[in-house]
Amino acid sequence: MPEHEQPLRVLPLLADQGVLERYRGGARSVLLRGEETPFPLRARDGVETKRRLAAEVAALLADGESVVLDSGTTCLEVARALHHRRLTVMPLSLHAANALADAPRLTLLLPGGAPRRGELALTGPLTEASLAALRFDTAVIGCCGLSAEHGLTAYDLADAAVKRAAIASARRVIAVTESAKLARTALAHVLPASALHAVVTDQAAPLEQTDALAAAGVTVRKV
Repeated sequence: MPEHEQPLRVLPLLADQGVLERYRGGARSVLLRGEETPFPLRARDGVETKRRLAAEVAALLADGESVVLDSGTTCLEVARALHHRRLTVMPLSLHAANALADAPRLTLLLPGGAPRRGELALTGPLTEASLAALRFDTAVIGCCGLSAEHGLTAYDLADAAVKRAAIASARRVIAVTESAKLARTALAHVLPASALHAVVTDQAAPLEQTDALAAAGVTVRKV
């Protein structure tokens, strides 16, 4: 298929997923600050980049660590990168839990909670109580938006509450995100950027954002 025709073939899929509204002669995005691209669409996007980010996060974890692992497609790749590691991991989504279910050397902990449809992210009082009962070495947190000005943000209020609970239970916080989410701000504030210990992102990250994060005391690693 000619390259210029590929976007036209994608439009019906995006419309079916609720990302675009089509009109005669074109289409427009319906995703606003409070709306998230559906999980199946995100899972197919930027897979190689997410795998590089996941490998870098895995390299930052020492054998024997206890880790709470956030939900989302990038953190799902982190789960896959940890499959053969000697760690204790509590994943906050059923997707990641399934990826780690048969890990040979890993101790898997499962929180309570109600899975969000599609995302299968665990949320609610049972999830938050599970996190409050434990203390982790590291929290690996995904995000919907991250900027030096507005900090780490999420689309879903319940998801933001679980992220805050995970962060509160950990000694170190690593945010992992594709560069496209830097300078983006979603609806629900999670924490200020200065509360992060490290950010793992890709080489396309805007320099003004990575410099601002570094100025706030955050270690930025580009892969």
